[in-house]
Amino acid sequence: MQTSEIIVIAGPTASGKSGLALALAERLDGVVINADSMQVYRDIPILAAAPSASDCSRVPHRLYGIYDASVHGNVVDWLELCKAEIAAARARNKTPVIVGGTGMYIEALTEGVTPIPETPGAIRSQIALLQKEQGLAAVYDLVAKNDPETAARLSPNDATRLRRAAEIWLHTGKPLSYWHTVPLIKNFAPQDFFRIYIKPPRDILDARARIRFDLMMQQGALKEVQELAARNLPDSLPAMRALGVQELKAFLNGQTSLEEAVELAKLHTRQYAKRQSTWFNNRFSPDLVFPGCFKTSAPTGGFPTNDAESDKFASDSSSGSNLELNGSAGNKPAPGSSAGSNRFVAEGITHRFAADSSVSKNFVDEVVDNLKKRYKMLAK
Repeated sequence: MQTSEIIVIAGPTASGKSGLALALAERLDGVVINADSMQVYRDIPILAAAPSASDCSRVPHRLYGIYDASVHGNVVDWLELCKAEIAAARARNKTPVIVGGTGMYIEALTEGVTPIPETPGAIRSQIALLQKEQGLAAVYDLVAKNDPETAARLSPNDATRLRRAAEIWLHTGKPLSYWHTVPLIKNFAPQDFFRIYIKPPRDILDARARIRFDLMMQQGALKEVQELAARNLPDSLPAMRALGVQELKAFLNGQTSLEEAVELAKLHTRQYAKRQSTWFNNRFSPDLVFPGCFKTSAPTGGFPTNDAESDKFASDSSSGSNLELNGSAGNKPAPGSSAGSNRFVAEGITHRFAADSSVSKNFVDEVVDNLKKRYKMLAK
């Protein structure tokens, strides 16, 4: 079965988006298209939780690992590539399944993009140098002086957004707050999308984030960062800001212990998941909300509640035991949807949903039923 509509799956890190996208793409004869700003980099497949070779052999995956870590990817370039992949999928009668946790990318696709001129590399380097020589406070002061509205809504510690605001002002002579008032450039009609939001319980999401980083360490995350650090790339590059890179780099530089680096990376991962959840709660309008891919009762021994427990759980998981995860139908379903129990299994190192029909059929059926009711479907 196939549909010309564009499926969009959003949610925080470690929520199981990639596995659900894989299952739906298999069912709908689709193509999985990446909407994660870190998974576009080929040098960090472990820390970015890139799809495995097995995943890619089951359905086509697009826009994964397309950039070297030295490239400064941005939402405008990604959007053009994504639109091309959507068009290519439709030309082959395939269903585009967009999946990712980068809210800016998803919003640009579904709602439109602000026509901000592309920032030249020289401008980015100038702001990066300012931060390096005078600290992030100097970047904040620059933004506060020239764009007080943006400075008022940003944390003085939000390096990424502060740099971006400073770059835009320096390049265009206009503050970011001005550009937010300019009409968006629309790419698709709202009815072109079927939006799914995976919204797990916070405590379970935190546990999965801890477990997943332990598993990444077992898979070789430290070596991945070691090879990246050997290239002496600027820390301002997006790939160098991937979760775990700076923390493990600090260990490699002798600035902290490995245990401290891992604990800090887990903390930052949980904090990032919280920010993602807040963003999607406020700015993403789903057709179907799936509030939990996790069973309501904990597995034997309970879910991990601290790093020591997650270490043991990760060790058990990587040696072959799987964490069973259940969920129920969304608390904001599309018209005509029915509640039901949906059983998934977190598989292997990446803790994605298993996509075989025996474990994911219920929820995939529910999504397809919603699509049938809402859109005109074609039987293969």
